[in-house]
Amino acid sequence: MSRLLVRNGRVIDPVQGIDESLDILIEDGRIAKLGRNLERGADAPELDAEGLIVAPGFIDLHSHLREPGYEHKETIETGCLAAAAGGFTAVCCMANTNPVNDEPAVTRYIMEKADRAGAVKVYPIGALSKGCRGEELAEIGEMVEAGAVAISDSPNPVANSLLMRRALEYCRSFDVPMIVHPQDELLSDRGAMHEGRVSTRIGLRGMPAAAEESVVARDILLAEFTGGRLHLGHLSTAGSVAAIRAAKARGSRVTCEVSAHHFSLTDEDVAASNYDPQWKMNPPLRTDNDRQAIIEGIADGTIDAIVSDHAPHHRDEKEMDFADAPFGISALETAVSLALDRLVRPGVIDISALVRLMSATPARIVDVPGGSLAEGSPGDLTVLDPERTVTVDPASFVSKGRNTPFGGVTLQGGPAATIVGGRVVWQR
Repeated sequence: MSRLLVRNGRVIDPVQGIDESLDILIEDGRIAKLGRNLERGADAPELDAEGLIVAPGFIDLHSHLREPGYEHKETIETGCLAAAAGGFTAVCCMANTNPVNDEPAVTRYIMEKADRAGAVKVYPIGALSKGCRGEELAEIGEMVEAGAVAISDSPNPVANSLLMRRALEYCRSFDVPMIVHPQDELLSDRGAMHEGRVSTRIGLRGMPAAAEESVVARDILLAEFTGGRLHLGHLSTAGSVAAIRAAKARGSRVTCEVSAHHFSLTDEDVAASNYDPQWKMNPPLRTDNDRQAIIEGIADGTIDAIVSDHAPHHRDEKEMDFADAPFGISALETAVSLALDRLVRPGVIDISALVRLMSATPARIVDVPGGSLAEGSPGDLTVLDPERTVTVDPASFVSKGRNTPFGGVTLQGGPAATIVGGRVVWQR
């Protein structure tokens, strides 16, 4: 029997209402016991967590691992190792690979590669449409049977409202969520950043907030009409947050997420970057009013989850002109520290709320094991050091993607260890 004893940590489990100094004994990959002064048994390793926070393993609902097809950007192995270094015990990976994860063979390939990587758990997200082209439904049921935990064409929006309706109905049949990238591509008009005073001032084509908000409104209505489970990905505008708040007040089965960079940066940072493509992402960085609305939505519970939206690119791709460079940043290794520094440290939320946003609720949304430290739960732990000083150094990233706007930024708080199935897969 394999054992690991995590001793003396401040254990946070919002599901069980636990916030106290405890030991955790993990046996054969599962939580065996919580208590004080536990005996570890002969030859069992021990991790001293004194002064640290021990939480149920963090689950990233939105990540692009790139493999198969784009291994020059990231592989499943390097993405899993980056997730472990960032404090995540599991990641949900999007379907926009090559070939697209639109059939069970690709779903199984991703899961087998993740198993061989031996770091964190990987939960594949199957494509909504064949080839993520938005024309014909993919084999949703077969992918779910093979292991897909959700369905999404992200980062491609779904323009066809009838296709979106049918997809929500199919997902309801299999009780899996539909994760959408809310964006009207015609309204976005090939924009490279948020449309507003800043884009006009610096001369870049912009994407208006209405391009997101109009699709958020449509998809909420379709979810209410069909009874399907809608999860809105990486929201970025005040209007989107307000629409979600109103939908939840009506009792809609709608959940949503935000990325760490959208509560940390604004379009003014794009201007200050001197057209640096590291600040180019989709959805784009919005105004400070939008950023504040996101923070308020996190604080009042409107927003359900914080994600990395990890989108690694090869260095050469991000060295193009801002307008031509691809969207996205490498985020698995910065998201947790940003949440600790920008949300917990200033008192926007407490540490228990952060654990709920990055562990308990993500586990519930995609219905995977975890999110709690109850006996019998997976032995997946995220160990945090709230006093750790983290200076972001892209050159030291485990991920192949070094594309981040946070290079050189100093943050307070970060992961200290990541434990998956009772095995320490990363430790500072």
